[in-house]
Amino acid sequence: MQKAHDKPIYLDYASTTPTRPEIAQDAFKIMNEYYENADSLHFGGQRVSDLVTASRNTLANQLGVLPQEVIFTSGASESNSAAIKGIALANQHIGKHIITTEVEHSSTMGAVAQLRDYFGYTVDYLHVDDQGNISFDELRDKLRKDTVLVAVIAINNEVGAITDVQALAKLVKKESNAFVHIDGVQALARHDFEMTQIDSVAYSAHKIYGLKGSGLWLKRSNVHALPLINGGQQQFGVRGGTIDNTAAILWAKTLRLAREDNAKALPKIEKMQKYLYDTFENMEGVVINSSYEGSPYIFNLSILNVGSEIMMNGLNSAGFAVSAQSTCNSKSLAPSHVLKAMGKSDTAALSSIRISLSHLTTMEELEKVVQEILEIKKYVNH
Repeated sequence: MQKAHDKPIYLDYASTTPTRPEIAQDAFKIMNEYYENADSLHFGGQRVSDLVTASRNTLANQLGVLPQEVIFTSGASESNSAAIKGIALANQHIGKHIITTEVEHSSTMGAVAQLRDYFGYTVDYLHVDDQGNISFDELRDKLRKDTVLVAVIAINNEVGAITDVQALAKLVKKESNAFVHIDGVQALARHDFEMTQIDSVAYSAHKIYGLKGSGLWLKRSNVHALPLINGGQQQFGVRGGTIDNTAAILWAKTLRLAREDNAKALPKIEKMQKYLYDTFENMEGVVINSSYEGSPYIFNLSILNVGSEIMMNGLNSAGFAVSAQSTCNSKSLAPSHVLKAMGKSDTAALSSIRISLSHLTTMEELEKVVQEILEIKKYVNH
């Protein structure tokens, strides 16, 4: 076996990505030279404000929205929470019914549960099939006159299932008065979508080689939302608090570079996805939880006689970094709610691992981790 951490191989890019060197260098410069408050009226504040505005304008153009529809946050968890709670609470005149899915990120699940448990909202959860896909027919059936919000993840962070969010938004707008919020974290720069008929989107910079603690909330100007964080005049009154100069200024560059890299790397990523499916598809004692039609960046499988913890410990000691489920739930001993919703057994759900790829991943790295997985499987079953 490979010596532990002698030359670690990182395959957990759905959890986070390394900060791009030029972004880290720029961040250091901004923190040291452009430290003033962007809302201050003196020269220093105004030069920072100009840089933040330039980044916001570029982002608006990149993402197909207006500059005033770009809100900088501390991350996608805040963006999801702010959008779901803010829109639902501000639009109770429409109703207090929310639709989401059984396979959302914990930030969405938590926000919806809080509205249900403490504010009297009713919630319907869309089921998924064994590939992680929702049914548009079920969505249509569950839409009501009092549905105020539909909140759905674009690319599932555990198995990579893809939802056609533009078709979803079209259906929701045709059949109801509800707003549409999308968790777009795993889609950004990899599976981009247009904002047509979509009211709100959450994004995160650290998933695309940017800074941690840096998120985006795209909120259409005609969508009223109560602020999650109260404060002053910052960010059009939607998100209070002094803006993080460094994170805001670097967002546009982070997105541009990520899109460039991913566009070049997609054929390589698809080749590596095929290698993983070809290797494990018909292997005894192995269940592939992802779908070939899903995102090629995320591959989830279960080694049925090897628990996730055993496999993770074995891979970690050999210098490979992978995940068992969403990192936000990584300390939970319960089986993945995503895999259970897909109809997987407890055995499969408790023996799953997720390999997530990047333009930085090489085929040699992938071959090494596959070899290690097979060695651990053989050792445990011996």
